[in-house]
Amino acid sequence: MGRFDGSVALVTGASRGIGLGIAQRLVDEGARVCVTARNPDALDAAVAQLGGPEHAMAVAGKADDLGHQRDTVARIVEAFGSLDLLVNNAGINPAYGPLMRLDLEAARKIVEVNCIAALAWVQQGYAAWLGEHGGAIVNVASIAGLKPAPGIAFYGASKAMLVHLTQELAVELGPTIRVNAVAPAVVKTAFATALYEGREEQVAATYPLKRLGEPQDVAGAVAYLLSSDAAWVTGQTIVIDGGLTMTGGV
Repeated sequence: MGRFDGSVALVTGASRGIGLGIAQRLVDEGARVCVTARNPDALDAAVAQLGGPEHAMAVAGKADDLGHQRDTVARIVEAFGSLDLLVNNAGINPAYGPLMRLDLEAARKIVEVNCIAALAWVQQGYAAWLGEHGGAIVNVASIAGLKPAPGIAFYGASKAMLVHLTQELAVELGPTIRVNAVAPAVVKTAFATALYEGREEQVAATYPLKRLGEPQDVAGAVAYLLSSDAAWVTGQTIVIDGGLTMTGGV
């Protein structure tokens, strides 16, 4: 028996990397999972990796598209019969450099995908199932949202907003829906490649645990927060960083 037997989960931004790692962990523990992302081919591969249609389904679309959100949630409930768990993992960071040179259209898009879309997914899930039946939500933030992060400052600001949004949702949606977040440091994914490619050993040396994160490191914490093991935990952000923030790093 798995912790999530009989549960249905939605994981956004889950065709690869952290999102796929989370989806895999939930499937391994008994859940049926819907994964979303923009690339249909990558999603098909993800569903196959997760065990096929018996265990997973996919809906392709942009994370910040309201029509996609509504359609996805409706299809999940129709196919699997419920929507008990939601993981807001989709995120973007199309800008690197000082804030004084930040393109404001890029800034707006970052907030749209990283923050407003997360709230929208919660609203859709709440209306379709969670509001009446309860459940659990986890938002994937970043340690960049906990302290200044030069070079990715606005991305960090958006993640700080997501952390605060997590707290606000936890207050509003309790007691039947728990809302928490995780804040990873650098995890070895395609999304974070620019932060360590060609210098992984050097970057890892700044971490007390002397390695970068892997998707399963985040997946384990997310699974805990979604499970009944965390039944008295809400509004919290778990830092998953190999000890980096204790050394003053981001």
